[in-house]
Amino acid sequence: MTLYSVSGFSYIPPLLQDNLDRLTMHRFLLLLAFLALPVHAEQTETYDYFTANRSMISNGVQAVLMCNGLFTSERTLELVFKQELAYLREPVGTAEGGDYAVDWHRKAVSVGGADSGAVVRAAFRHGIGCIVMAPEQTFDDIDSLPILETPPVDGDPNSIAWPNGDQVAEKPLPANVNATTLQAASDWAFDRKTPQQDTLSLIVLHRGEIILERYAEGIDRQTRTRTWSTAKSIAVTLFGMLVDDGRMDLDAPLGIEWLPELISPESDPRNAITLRHVLNMSSGLYPVDSFRMEYATGSGLAYWAGASSVNGARRRGLVREPGTYWDYENYDTLLATYAMKRALGDEASYHQFPRLALLDRIGMRNTLLSMDRFGDFILSSQVYTNARDLARFGLLYLQNGVWDGERLISEDWIRFVRTPAPATAETGNFYGGQWWLVPDDRTDVPKDAYATSGNRGQYVIVVPSHDVVIVRRGLDYGRQGFNRWDLTREILKAISINKR
Repeated sequence: MTLYSVSGFSYIPPLLQDNLDRLTMHRFLLLLAFLALPVHAEQTETYDYFTANRSMISNGVQAVLMCNGLFTSERTLELVFKQELAYLREPVGTAEGGDYAVDWHRKAVSVGGADSGAVVRAAFRHGIGCIVMAPEQTFDDIDSLPILETPPVDGDPNSIAWPNGDQVAEKPLPANVNATTLQAASDWAFDRKTPQQDTLSLIVLHRGEIILERYAEGIDRQTRTRTWSTAKSIAVTLFGMLVDDGRMDLDAPLGIEWLPELISPESDPRNAITLRHVLNMSSGLYPVDSFRMEYATGSGLAYWAGASSVNGARRRGLVREPGTYWDYENYDTLLATYAMKRALGDEASYHQFPRLALLDRIGMRNTLLSMDRFGDFILSSQVYTNARDLARFGLLYLQNGVWDGERLISEDWIRFVRTPAPATAETGNFYGGQWWLVPDDRTDVPKDAYATSGNRGQYVIVVPSHDVVIVRRGLDYGRQGFNRWDLTREILKAISINKR
């Protein structure tokens, strides 16, 4: 029998087909297809089918960074292009103009056009920061975007003593702090060998007091910038409050409806995924923010192009047993955020909870939790705040979850976030529950230290053994070599723990 091949597919001559019944023919073709599989198993696609997505998302990144730089951080267009947009390889235009538009009255930005790809817009919304819009939306749709109205916190922070307010009394350094060494550590953080490591602010707390506070030119203590993934550590604090209150369960299934909707959803293997799994970055779900796809699909579409953060998170299929493999995914945090929304029961409670439960109670007045255009918090990355608010946040953890004598987070929850995720045991025990841990191979910093970590150099580092909190904000770009544990080492050189 002679077989022929056209474009890699085998077929049978017509005369032979006439002599086979349909069933035999079907089975024969299935066998041929099966035998042909190994030949094509190593095929490599060189064409990037996500080129249009990448262009759209690139414009969306610039729109969001420009919008928040101008209207959330309240910086000049020149500084936004110089620092915020240094993150981009090829920003659209310059501070003098280009294929973008700024609507100063409506506090909105559009990026893109005939020569620069799909137009993407972002608009500032009260209580939230800038929301990215879908590509088909225009500035006329801004009023349909969410806003967040919450009552202001009582009192003027400038007349309220630190840490609940911003009134900081001048005090001599404690006897166990070496001023010269501390200044050297500060210079180490700001005077980098490469312009790609761009420190904006540095705060060091010792025994709850500010012993170092420094800002770069054009930045002050009011300046809010994006936390990137430091937001995950704020998110896990909110989840912990609900676990402590019995409204969420660390080891119960997330209890969400997965997509696509199946005929028998009860048999979906994703039902085995628990809150612990997603907080340990070990959900077992298909990775979408890895393998050079972060700015092509996945959470990138929600961050920068107006897609739903909730629907995208629920569409991933299971590729590994939950809890067995560590894979850093923004969508894991967003799944936990959606579970939080369900636990709180209604939109109003969900939108008010972060402020009422956490931010207002510890004086984080300058912090904005951003949303997608559907009103869902993007707590994996999109929080805007200043250095002092992050110092307060770190102090809450340094004080073991207690603020003004009131316990806000249980000791059990703090123990959880500081416990290495089981899936990291063979690779250094470097990650806990949405907090980063000192890896096994670091011997130059205390093992009890733990830290938030956000893109472009956003760090809150807690060192209980030294009674220290370190906050470093940056606008790093390029290869971004600034290391949080190196910073910890340099700061701790100035602080002796055997004196009071």
